[in-house]
Amino acid sequence: MFESRNPDIASPAPYPRWLGDIGGTNARFGWQASESAAISHVQVLPCAEHESLLEAAQSYLREQGLSTPPCAAFGIANPVTGDQVAMTNHHWKFSVSALRESLGLARFLLLNDFTALALSLPQLPEAHRRAVGGGQAAPDAAIGLIGAGTGLGVSGLLPLGHQNKWIPIAGEGGHVTLSAATALEFAAIQHLQKRYGHVSAERVISGAGLVDLYHALCDLKDGQGREITTPADVMARAQDVPLSTANQALDMFCGFLGSVAGDLALTLGARGGIYIGGGIVPRMGERFEASPFRARFEDKGRFKPYLQAIPTWVIHSPVSPALQGASQALSLTQW
Repeated sequence: MFESRNPDIASPAPYPRWLGDIGGTNARFGWQASESAAISHVQVLPCAEHESLLEAAQSYLREQGLSTPPCAAFGIANPVTGDQVAMTNHHWKFSVSALRESLGLARFLLLNDFTALALSLPQLPEAHRRAVGGGQAAPDAAIGLIGAGTGLGVSGLLPLGHQNKWIPIAGEGGHVTLSAATALEFAAIQHLQKRYGHVSAERVISGAGLVDLYHALCDLKDGQGREITTPADVMARAQDVPLSTANQALDMFCGFLGSVAGDLALTLGARGGIYIGGGIVPRMGERFEASPFRARFEDKGRFKPYLQAIPTWVIHSPVSPALQGASQALSLTQW
């Protein structure tokens, strides 16, 4: 997290708030007029159509007919370790302080997008999540979060006492080294190593990763199928042809996600549950429930009973919950 303030304004008004969820593909913005108000004026802008985050942000205000508020908080799909930001999965580069000044904000908070999403989880309505597998959340236990989209986001919440207060995790767990559980997975990873060297979880469990995984399986067979070049095409082929290489790639994708999610649950002791966000899995619907995800999540040898007791949920929300999490980040006085 990095915050920039106008030194000439000691106590900027807390509302209205400008909120953002900036990914590698889309920038989502919203507006919160007061503490009790729902997030409104939600708009999604394709990142590729804007030269900079500043331009995208200015377009949002202009198109929504809004004036610059006193404060804003954006979650972004990137590590936030200081004033300078260069996005991993997009070309935008900027200074947090310079962006605040250009937008005329008194206070501007930038944090990792999955940290923002994690902050929203305790208030996520039951209707906005769908269970995959069994298990029951333990009270006052850590919560894990993972999600595949343009990249692979990972975060979580650690309980702070027993007062429903949480400490969010800002990490880069999507870049851990991916491991294989079958001979075919091992062959696919070896194939990808020839191209990338290090094969992280994100290299496979992401939009581009799904395509790379599909191509790797094609090359391991007969080399055909490279006319498919987008994750949407892989998913469509998997849906239309159940015995296709695309369907095999999608199953392997879900299996890898289950393994990494299980690792996250063990690492955090996330007996409060694991949430699955991102843009890919929610689009899969019942296909995901029938995938190897949950079996691989639980497949941790002697700790299978431990993981069987942990619930896993797919986030289904009409508005990005990360916007609400960004608002909560503004309200926190200490992290």
